[in-house]
Amino acid sequence: MTMIANATQKRAQLNREAILSATPARLLTMLYDRLLLDLCRAEAAQLAEQWPVASEQLLHAQAIIAELTSSLNVKAWNGGEGLRGLYAYVSTALVNANVNRDVERTRESIALLEPLRQAWHEASAAQPAQAAPRTTGTLGFA
Repeated sequence: MTMIANATQKRAQLNREAILSATPARLLTMLYDRLLLDLCRAEAAQLAEQWPVASEQLLHAQAIIAELTSSLNVKAWNGGEGLRGLYAYVSTALVNANVNRDVERTRESIALLEPLRQAWHEASAAQPAQAAPRTTGTLGFA
């Protein structure tokens, strides 16, 4: 195995370990961080008219939105239904951004999601440290 392959394999292992040992709040912030990274990469690719790259990034962002939606417990708090509605809106916007090559829909999604990313980071930082979850499957955020 080459040095590059070894480094890639080690990085993947460290990423898996970080995910498996993360608290639910940390997993949520990791998803939001990756979501916004995907959207920023998609925007840059759209501006450069690199449509296959933009499409790949937008599809990954859509997958993250789907995971956030499926793991959302709308009964846990009053804002749950509104957040689910926002996720549905962004999901549709990302499909349109991809199909219509519409950078404005990508930018709109970034503008809607960035404040949420910041808020989740602040909420996560305010929580006392807790043990990592011992379950597998979808994220059951309460």
